[in-house]
This record gives sequence, C-alpha cells and structure tokens, in this order.
Amino acid sequence: MSSTKARILEVAAELVANSPDGDVSTRAVCEAAGVGAPALYRHFGDKEGLLSAVVDHGYEKYLTTKRSRRPGTDPVQDLRDGWDTHTDFALRNPNLYRLMNSPAMRTPPAAALESHRILTADLRRAAEQGKLRLAPELAAQMIMSANVGVSLMLVSRPTTFTDGTLSRRIRDAVHAVVFTPEAMGPETTSADDEEAGAEEARVEEARVEEVLPATATHLAALLRRTPRPDFTPGESALLGEWLDRLSNTTPE
Repeated sequence: MSSTKARILEVAAELVANSPDGDVSTRAVCEAAGVGAPALYRHFGDKEGLLSAVVDHGYEKYLTTKRSRRPGTDPVQDLRDGWDTHTDFALRNPNLYRLMNSPAMRTPPAAALESHRILTADLRRAAEQGKLRLAPELAAQMIMSANVGVSLMLVSRPTTFTDGTLSRRIRDAVHAVVFTPEAMGPETTSADDEEAGAEEARVEEARVEEVLPATATHLAALLRRTPRPDFTPGESALLGEWLDRLSNTTPE
C-alpha cells in the first residue's frame, strides 16, 4: 500500500471513529490527509470504496484473532465465544460497526464476508460432531442475523437497550434452536430454576421432531467431508439435496 493511500485510510478511520453520526465527507478526509480529491478517487474509486476500505482496515485486527485461533474440541463453545467477541467488537467500535452494517453499503465489505465464512466453518465442525440440528449454511444465517441485530441495537440505542445480559440471552435462545439438546452445556441454563425447568420440559417434548433434521445435518456433513465411492456423482448430489431438505425441515 502506498504511503498516500495509507495516510488517507488512517485519517478516514480516525474521522469515522470520532464523528458524532459515524459519517464523513470526502472533502473532510482530503483536507485532513493533505491530499486532493483526485488522489482519493484514484486509490478508492468513490466514497463507498473509501468507507469499505475503512471497515476492512478497522475489522482486520478482529479477524486476525479469529484466523489465528485454533479450533477447540467443542465447536459449540467456540461459537459462544465467537458471538461474545463479535458483540464486544461492536461495543468498542460503534461507528465502525454501524458503518459496516449500513444499508448504504451496496457491496458487503470483505471483512463481513470473511467473518461469515469463519462462522459457517465452525458450524460445519459442529455438524460433523452431530451437534447441529440445521444445515450449517442456514444456521450461519440465523446466528449472524441475530448477532448483528442485537449488536446494532446496543450501539445505536444504548439508552433503550440497557440490559447488560441481553446479548448473552439472545445468544442462548438462538443456540437452543440451532444446536441439539445434547450439545447445549450449562452456560445456557437460566438462573431462574422454574423457567429453566419449563424450558427443559419443552425441549424434551419437541425432541422427537428434532431428531430427523439433526441426523440429516450430521450425515450430510460427514458425506461432504468424506464422499462415498459407492455413489456416482449424480447419486451423491441427489442424496445431498435430500439431506439438505431434511436438515431444513421445520418441526410442526
């Protein structure tokens, strides 16, 4: 990266972080960086390109910790930790986080796409261990949308969303839908014994209806990891399609 491009990026990131509403103008960036508008547009194309670069630059440190993390023996715990880390990043970088998830960003920043890929990979590990009751791709969409949603509310409306346990409660509620009952550890148990007992009874009653999607998800993950030589490519594709349908079946 050229020194001019790096200077523009650093200045833009600082202006975004300190902006009351998280927005900056290209004129302000050029003035603070001591460059002309042609230099900014030559390196970043337009304002959206600049802001996408700012998001990727700021999110890089967060992704570095995810890339270097060695998978634990329990992917469910890794996913709990990943949710908490995501929320913590949003709270420490509110303007950057709002910018990253802004509808005005027509092209998703590369950082967001990589984060989603890492989440899906962890869910595939859970599926291979028989801990997932949905297809990994669908589970990733559910978890990411919920995690982003609660994080945006916490940074955008802090005077309304004041409960410090909100993110954890939503995390556990979503995970209870995504993972099999056997995969859920003591962290997801409510502090209120009566509520926890009622939830446990409800989960037990629904267990029969949950076995088929979870088993199909497990089998699909194992077959994708180790394709069977017994099947032709067409048979494997058809079996995968059937298993995916069963994985995404909603219990009635």
